Amino acid sequence: MHPKIRKKNSMYLSVEKKKEIFAQYGKDDHDTGSAEGQIALFTYRIKHLTEHLKRNKKDVFTQRSLVRMVGKRRKLLEYLQEKDVVRYRTIIKQLGLRK
Repeated sequence: MHPKIRKKNSMYLSVEKKKEIFAQYGKDDHDTGSAEGQIALFTYRIKHLTEHLKRNKKDVFTQRSLVRMVGKRRKLLEYLQEKDVVRYRTIIKQLGLRK
């Protein structure tokens, strides 16, 4: 590895944090496929990237990733709204999303 290039060790999303998110919003900590769990995970990542962009305004790559992630979350929310409006309203209220 080049001496000037250092690998970042700060993992903001550890395995334990993912399990915690899925346990809280999914059926259990292994329920990684439910729409609620995915929406909660996207929300957590979006909040983290938003804070990163506040400090690093010129980071265009992260900005693009953030926009894509918001779009994915929006599509999942639309899917959940069509599929089961009660689950949709519950996850919106739990995460504090305005929609």
